[in-house]
Amino acid sequence: MKHPPSTPSTPPTLPELTERVPLTRPDGRLNAGAVGWARGPLVDTDGIARDGRRFFGRNKRWEYWGVVTPTHLIGVTVSSIDYAAVHEVWVLDRATERTYGAAATVVPARGVQLPGTLGAGPVRARAKGLDVAIDEVPGGTRLRARTADASFDVVAELPAGHERLAVVVPWSDTRFQYTVKDVARPARGTVTTAGQTHELADGESWAVLDHGRGRWPYDVRWNWGAGSGRSGGRTIGLQVGGRWTDGTGSTENAVVVDGRLHFIPTALVWDYDLADWRRPWRVTGGGLDATFTPFYDKVTRTNLGLLSSATDQCFGRWSGTFAPPGGEQVAFEGLTGWAEEVHNRW
Repeated sequence: MKHPPSTPSTPPTLPELTERVPLTRPDGRLNAGAVGWARGPLVDTDGIARDGRRFFGRNKRWEYWGVVTPTHLIGVTVSSIDYAAVHEVWVLDRATERTYGAAATVVPARGVQLPGTLGAGPVRARAKGLDVAIDEVPGGTRLRARTADASFDVVAELPAGHERLAVVVPWSDTRFQYTVKDVARPARGTVTTAGQTHELADGESWAVLDHGRGRWPYDVRWNWGAGSGRSGGRTIGLQVGGRWTDGTGSTENAVVVDGRLHFIPTALVWDYDLADWRRPWRVTGGGLDATFTPFYDKVTRTNLGLLSSATDQCFGRWSGTFAPPGGEQVAFEGLTGWAEEVHNRW
């Protein structure tokens, strides 16, 4: 199953943002001056919650952190989608493939706290079966969560000079998304499952952030992939996406090498087959030639009438090459992460 972009490529005309800018105008519509990409979280998104009543039902706010270690995979989601709060704490023991954690959909949305803008305050979620706290701390971000059968306390370190991809994706002046995709954050701490506590392996554990604030169409599909690790003596972070950005002039594609972000303005071609999900995926274009080899498929299906979601998040390892414009080709292998296909009606 090949998923080329709706246009062969995105011209490299998306501006780089270098100063702070609000995402929305006083009337709640998209600020055209915010459309672009940045090497850090420069966009103020306070208006999404502040003006939310005028656009009720379309406002989507979330924090997702994924952590990969040699022994465990961790995922934590805190979100508010106006009429519901949707949360998940998920832990996989890689040796046994036993899963732990809990998920909750709270209607109407309550028991959730999300800052208007990334880093501007704590993140909290409390619902039946789970408790999540995410805080900015000196040197990084602390992730804590507890369910009946699992818990973790992890710091996603933020090394000096580490760059993060921030992009505004415009469908229209009333439908738009601001995303921060932050890959290859070194992770330290502990994860506890079945009463046994494990230390995260130093130098082999990585955290990835997907931060989102925006106003979405009701029916949307996307691909997202991320990988982090050390390869060839370098720290490499891979961030790729597709489908949801087609035709907008924006992309969310980048490779981070030793903390330096190389933005890929080109829409990528995804080739995979969920009917045979163990078959390697290919993601190519814009100087990137990446192969993803899955070892686990996290399948999630939700159908609550108005709200439904179908997600296949395959975990595995990335390998390939990246040739930045005018730069030396970078080869990588063994980057642990995921590639996913999502269809949401929300």
